[in-house]
Amino acid sequence: MRRIVTLTFAALIFVPASLAQSPRGGSATRPAPQPPAPARPATNSPPVIAAPAKLDPCGCEGEPLPEVLAVVGATKIGRAEVDDALRSQIDAIQKQVIGARRMELDLQVNSILLEAEAKKRGVTTMTLLDQEIVAKTPLPSESEMLVFYNENKARIGADYAKVKDDLAEYLRTERQQDTAAKFAQQLRAASAVTVNAAEVTPPATAAERARVFATVNGRQITSAMIEDSLRPLVHSVQQQVFNLRKGQLDLRINDVLLEQESRKRQITTRALLDAEVNAKKTAVTDAEVLAFYNGNKERINGTFEQVKPQLVEYLAEQQSRKLQAALADRLRAAAGVQVFLREPVAPVYEIATDDQPAKGAATAPVTIIEFTDFQCPSCALAHPVLERLVAEYADRVRFVVRDYPLAQHTNAFKAAEAAEAARAQGKYWEYAALLFSNQSALEVPQLKEYATRVGLDRQKFDAMLDSNQFADKVRRDLNDGLRVGVNSTPSVFVNGRRVSNVSYDGLKASIDAALKAKGRG
Repeated sequence: MRRIVTLTFAALIFVPASLAQSPRGGSATRPAPQPPAPARPATNSPPVIAAPAKLDPCGCEGEPLPEVLAVVGATKIGRAEVDDALRSQIDAIQKQVIGARRMELDLQVNSILLEAEAKKRGVTTMTLLDQEIVAKTPLPSESEMLVFYNENKARIGADYAKVKDDLAEYLRTERQQDTAAKFAQQLRAASAVTVNAAEVTPPATAAERARVFATVNGRQITSAMIEDSLRPLVHSVQQQVFNLRKGQLDLRINDVLLEQESRKRQITTRALLDAEVNAKKTAVTDAEVLAFYNGNKERINGTFEQVKPQLVEYLAEQQSRKLQAALADRLRAAAGVQVFLREPVAPVYEIATDDQPAKGAATAPVTIIEFTDFQCPSCALAHPVLERLVAEYADRVRFVVRDYPLAQHTNAFKAAEAAEAARAQGKYWEYAALLFSNQSALEVPQLKEYATRVGLDRQKFDAMLDSNQFADKVRRDLNDGLRVGVNSTPSVFVNGRRVSNVSYDGLKASIDAALKAKGRG
């Protein structure tokens, strides 16, 4: 279901700032809702920590870029030439990190305060949040939701009945934000909190990672702690900026190639494109248009006759793009283009594997960790691929599953609990296979019926499921996933490094690279 919520309170209040990063494909990105926590309160004017000298405020460029990004024949394409065309876009992306640093400091202060208060009361942090925020936040009434809907009808753009549930969640979230902010202020007022920085700046050197940004009841929060928490966001920003630069660099390379080829043939670039692209285009046939329509009918609004002119135009444009790409490839191969722009290397994370469903030897040189959602279609496709790879690599690979139920999958959290209840009786893999093959039927009665199918003791299973015995374990998986930047499912890590291509070939390539790095290739 499409959410109208534009800002999740989780990202604003009490989860790692890495959650705010832009998603990179996969299933929808929000984890199942959890009780909120204290928001950041206003702070007194603190002493200022001097910003590191000669450092961009983002501090997320990674390895220095070469001044020359590509050489095309005798033509050099410099970094400045590429970046000047992208400056506003790069600045906008990097501002995510600048704002996230301050948010992360407030998060870590509030986390320490929350843990201390929970310990003082002898309860878990989740119980404390339930008591102080969830229980004290009234749900929006029907009349309140209607008032909000009527005031924002033009922006919402859908019937009230279709967005009613989303409206309720949005208004409840807003109220919980207010309640959480007040609770955070109470905790801070009763504690010794010293914030030492007006701005949370990135470290310029390894030594600057030891800078203390805040002290909470004697516990220090250092620059290193902030930077470590922001690693997923920083890498996401690096990847976004790389993609922008690569796209702009490719355009510039193609322009240079066209100019060089035009001079060689003693014609204009327009004449060259006419000869190599326009002259080779063929008319789009009715059969081609109909085939495309039938293959994409579910995603097209309108009858064939209604959309035929647009489809003809679209297919003609696609043909032009293919011919242009083919020309660019031929010219590149002949020119021997050198490109020095390098994709950022994904960070390596330490991800806990204790007390998790696992296949393969614990001593295997390669560990695959998958964050999965039993209601996610992409996860259902990825799971057998991962099991196949584990079987093929035998004792060289271990496969570990972590849960990451998404908010839009209303039954995924309970399904994850049910899988743990099945694991308690030694039937996790059989039960998980049933969940993946029955994704449209994951209500509690069905979860219990599947337990019968795999031969579980129903009395024990039902008691575990009804008592929410494994809810905290699923929450732990969610929190660990957030910490390492999981924002979609399936998210797969090979020896701690996230894999972008989770196809069989993509995963196999990552496993082989990890084995080679371990000297086992």
